[in-house]
Amino acid sequence: MMTQNSSINPRTLAFNILYKVSEDKAYSNIAVNTMLKESGLSGLDSAFVSAIVYGVLEKQITIDYIIRQYSNLPMRKIEIKTLIILRMGIYQMLFMDKVPDSAAVNESVKIAKKKGLMKSCGFINAVLRNFVRADKKYSLPPENERGKYLSVKYSCPESLISQWLDAYGYNVTVDMLKSLEGRPPVTVKVNTLKITLEELIKIFEEESVKAERNLIPQSLNIKFSGSIENLKSFKEGYFHVQDGAGTLCALTANPKRGDVVYDICSAPGGKAFSMAEIMENEGELYCFDLYEHKLRLIEKGAKRLGLNIIKTAVRNGANPQNKEEKPADVILCDVPCSGTGILRRKPEIRYKDNQYDENLTDIQYKILSESAKLLKEGGKLVYSTCTLNPLENTNVVKRFLEENKNFSGKALELPKDIKRTIKEEEYEITLFPQTNGTDGFYIALLQKG
Repeated sequence: MMTQNSSINPRTLAFNILYKVSEDKAYSNIAVNTMLKESGLSGLDSAFVSAIVYGVLEKQITIDYIIRQYSNLPMRKIEIKTLIILRMGIYQMLFMDKVPDSAAVNESVKIAKKKGLMKSCGFINAVLRNFVRADKKYSLPPENERGKYLSVKYSCPESLISQWLDAYGYNVTVDMLKSLEGRPPVTVKVNTLKITLEELIKIFEEESVKAERNLIPQSLNIKFSGSIENLKSFKEGYFHVQDGAGTLCALTANPKRGDVVYDICSAPGGKAFSMAEIMENEGELYCFDLYEHKLRLIEKGAKRLGLNIIKTAVRNGANPQNKEEKPADVILCDVPCSGTGILRRKPEIRYKDNQYDENLTDIQYKILSESAKLLKEGGKLVYSTCTLNPLENTNVVKRFLEENKNFSGKALELPKDIKRTIKEEEYEITLFPQTNGTDGFYIALLQKG
């Protein structure tokens, strides 16, 4: 699969991206988007590259388990470039029905030659052909070894599965693991200052974009083979890309026209855009982040959407040096987290050496505590994460409420179609992909006074 206008083979590009993610610790979504744009590949070839990259990252534990069964070398002795090529070959044979086994084998060997791995060519050929000769069969660990069995079957680290089993129980964990397989939908939030949801659906039809409603108000799931940024509706500022969980977070904050709002860890800005639209572009909305370049992206997005109430400033949420004098009506703290709720979007997160950093909860608590000082009496504070870990979610909030008696939880007013998966306080909700179709996400609503 290669376009006439491109000098790079799609499989070679997939290898390059996977190597960059592995060795440079690049985010897969950024690496895919950047390197595909530079490649000049067609839409079909780009989709093929994306399928291999995200598929290999998602299924890596399962694939490595298979490689161990068919390799005469221990994993630690297989050089990383060779291992990536093997992973790509196994993935194509197991999960890409339209790719002939012979093509998966032969193209894998070609990549090895192209990358100067002459000594590995025979090894790669032997492992992949042995797998084909065995009818692509492999054995899973015994089911009574529950953690290991689920880890290999759903390609998720045992440590993370153990954490979820302890927190949520077996049934919720298995349903969650199933829901985390495959790529998530692209979800957008309508810009209600410019257009209605119904009008946007009609415009999408004219642009050959398939759109369907999800469970979140003002939100649509879309399917489109090209670049969203090239759509006229995008350029006109009729929507921004944002998962339904982020939209629900902004709806929970629900700032009024004329409010003073602080978005503490704002980048990439989607929740701020949603809040500005809820405010009907009247009031003051301050977006803070640690990095100047991220704030420039927020400003660019706000300009496209026609949102002129957004102001940006560099600020360390955990250790603010610049003290804001003006008390806020609403504060959103979408804090840094382990990110286990977005494994569908960034599958490499599951392979972090340390899934949970104990220092992280201290940082989260400090951001929450420092932010609370900016809130006026009667004001609302939303605490949120994109992780599925009670230690980073409900535990942080409960600690804050215990140590700040002038704050209390405020009951959530959820959209009618949103359902709870686990038993929680009325001021908080953990969103699970299998229940509401969103990313894994946590939202808590607090009030001062």
